[in-house]
Amino acid sequence: MESPLLPAEPMLWSGWGDPARAAELPAPVRELLTELLGVRPPAAPAATFGEVRLPPAALPQAVLAALAAVTGEEHVRADDDARIRHTRGKSTPDLLLMRAGDASDAPDAVVLPGSHEEVVEVLRLCAEHRVAVVPFGGGTSVVGGLTPARRGYAGVVALDLGRLDRLRSVDPVSMTADLEPGLRAPQAERLLAGHGLTLGHFPQSYEYATLGGFAAARSSGQASAGYGRFDDMVVGMTVATPRGTLEIGRAPKSAAGPDLRQVFLGSEGAFGVITSLRLRVHRAPAVRAYEGWRFETFAAGTAALRRLAQEGAPPTVLRLSDETETMVGLAKPTDLGTPGGDSGCLVVAGFEGAPGDVAHRREHAAALLVEAGGVHLGPEPGEKWAQGRFSAPYLRDSLLAAGATVETLETACFWSDLPRLYDAVRLALLGALGAPLVMCHISHVYATGASLYFTVVTAQTGDPLAQWAAAKRAAGEAIVAAGGTISHHHGVGRDHLEAYAAEIGDLGGEILRGIKERLDPAGILNPGVLIPVY
Repeated sequence: MESPLLPAEPMLWSGWGDPARAAELPAPVRELLTELLGVRPPAAPAATFGEVRLPPAALPQAVLAALAAVTGEEHVRADDDARIRHTRGKSTPDLLLMRAGDASDAPDAVVLPGSHEEVVEVLRLCAEHRVAVVPFGGGTSVVGGLTPARRGYAGVVALDLGRLDRLRSVDPVSMTADLEPGLRAPQAERLLAGHGLTLGHFPQSYEYATLGGFAAARSSGQASAGYGRFDDMVVGMTVATPRGTLEIGRAPKSAAGPDLRQVFLGSEGAFGVITSLRLRVHRAPAVRAYEGWRFETFAAGTAALRRLAQEGAPPTVLRLSDETETMVGLAKPTDLGTPGGDSGCLVVAGFEGAPGDVAHRREHAAALLVEAGGVHLGPEPGEKWAQGRFSAPYLRDSLLAAGATVETLETACFWSDLPRLYDAVRLALLGALGAPLVMCHISHVYATGASLYFTVVTAQTGDPLAQWAAAKRAAGEAIVAAGGTISHHHGVGRDHLEAYAAEIGDLGGEILRGIKERLDPAGILNPGVLIPVY
């Protein structure tokens, strides 16, 4: 499997990724959506770029001039193109608003600092003038993480870290690398490949997301079973705050008090701006092998994945699609709508590493999967998945254009709670949406539990934003009641704030507000995101 090395530029303003890859659904798939779900084409076509409604910029000219004095005039942009492309993230509600021409949440300006020192000075200026700052990486947030609260602020700037894009050093003895946060994942992989190394971090947002975004959202890649989550890879960082600079991480592990890295991992830019990362790296794999397995039921496949996670030497990639996702073909997005869908549940197992290690782990996994009732399907299903692994967000764009509401949500829990959580979320979505198509897969496994990733497709109503908000609320309540976490790897943002507050409790919220008040006393960093308000 070959990963793309360089992302397309720029990202589609009203959809996902490379505009050249946007495609209309084939006629048979559109007909199937109409027949099964009652999907009809939208009443109005999507807005063009020139039809986008952009509010007047509110930032005082004196503040713009002060920011330009820090970064250089060419790195402070208030033109329509920059503002529109830094509006919100890429959730379905975000895209529905942009397709309707609504850019009411656009920043007043985009600031592109070129160094840590410039970031510190920008934050100082913005705190002085009470300007909200939204750290911006790849713009791939799907939880409202890039939509700040405006009330009480003189304006909003998007702090685009794209100029902080260097591989600063490699330590081959310690197997670490120092990288800057604005590097997009394919660029980081290309730079590390020159040293025979890899991060091994390949989430679905891989083509466009940045290293800083991965850390700020506690990202988890598709190969997490082998390489770990991104927050596991972070051994050190430099953080700019309105109060000054923090250098964190003197050793891989320490007993010197609580680990302050954990304050900023998952903080979504609310506590500070990460300006450099020291990351654990791996030898680039000599061998990649992907294959498919079939189980009769989701329950049987889940039991097999649990054994693989608990008995050691798991595959690098390990995922299980439920019966619906397998039948529809979403496990292989490039085959969506192909007649004669698979029955049962598809497991994709991928192995990366040295030849001997891959051979050993494949043999171990095969023995366990056969014993658990799995049927080996050969390499074709695994290779198909690997080829289409970054295609699903483009498919969402095509479904939205056809008149469907389609969105994802994810959670995680302990193995013993997983059947109850799976049923609870499905029932909540069915109850809120009537007769949607609800699909699910397990994509990240641990010895103690796993994640559940749901995809929902239904016919758009006259108000698709309200339609999804009701479904999201019902699913969030079901997750909390069933003992799951409100997010395994998408983050909190604004969308999950209420459920997150319930998850951590009143005292937990007080702790977060205390940290916020100490590091960001003016409250300028991504206001309205992450911090519960009671």
